[in-house]
Amino acid sequence: MDRLTEMEAFATVVDQGGFTDAAKKMGISKSAVSKHVSSLEARLGARLLNRTTRRVSPTEIGLAYYDRARRVLNDAGEADALVTSMQSAPSGLLRISVATDFGVNHLSPVLGEFLTEFPDITVNMVLNNRYVELISEGFDMAIRVGELEDSSLRARKIAETTRRMVGSPAYFNKFGRPSRIDDLNEHKLLHYSSQASGNVWKVPAPSGEVRQVRTAGWLSVNDGQSLLNAAIAGLGIAYLPSFLYADALEKGQVEDAIPDLPQDVQGIYAVYPPGRFTQPKVRAFIDFLVSAFADKGPDSW
Repeated sequence: MDRLTEMEAFATVVDQGGFTDAAKKMGISKSAVSKHVSSLEARLGARLLNRTTRRVSPTEIGLAYYDRARRVLNDAGEADALVTSMQSAPSGLLRISVATDFGVNHLSPVLGEFLTEFPDITVNMVLNNRYVELISEGFDMAIRVGELEDSSLRARKIAETTRRMVGSPAYFNKFGRPSRIDDLNEHKLLHYSSQASGNVWKVPAPSGEVRQVRTAGWLSVNDGQSLLNAAIAGLGIAYLPSFLYADALEKGQVEDAIPDLPQDVQGIYAVYPPGRFTQPKVRAFIDFLVSAFADKGPDSW
């Protein structure tokens, strides 16, 4: 006999408290349920159930076996559900949280292609510069840059970016260019107020250590594009990801403040709530982003 069927019959008898109700639950005859359980006991060489005229209950061995059997049956059911899920067409409302600058400059330009490829998905992209709680706020996923703090979320890297300290040529002509990290204390630093590390830059040093630079006191903005605009205007030095500064750097609007520092390469991640299976609509969008950003190196945005 099929082992899973035997397990299911036994576990259902325990769940339902008897053979009659188990037979109704499984949609088979009472004698068939009894036959499956007897076959299981014979194969294991152990009595799993105490049978009386009034009730059926698991033996000590039966209870231990039930715990493992129920887990096996649940895993088998989830495996079947996974295949069904992967074969079903992605559909439904997809709610995404993303920082304004990345959403405007890089996510929104590729949404048309995604929606054309998956016409049964409706996208609600929410642009904000705060940390959202995915589950409590009803988001299916978010795009986050840098070190991930919430380990309970699942994550997949979709691209990489390099952070650099940049300022305008006019600023460096007026205030000089820092040659080492300690020199930053004498400069006007533009602070991204929504970053998790507070008013501190974590800067890789040539020695391999990560130095902390305090940035409070000059200009604080909760939007990366606004910080870049301030740097271009000569208001100070900003520590920005390449997906923001790359175009301005190429045009000569900003320059690398300390070119000799090691690269600060950070991941760009799609994060989504934990669970054994990923929703088809979420998996489809993440796969799409990985493909869409495949040609984007850390410095090639």
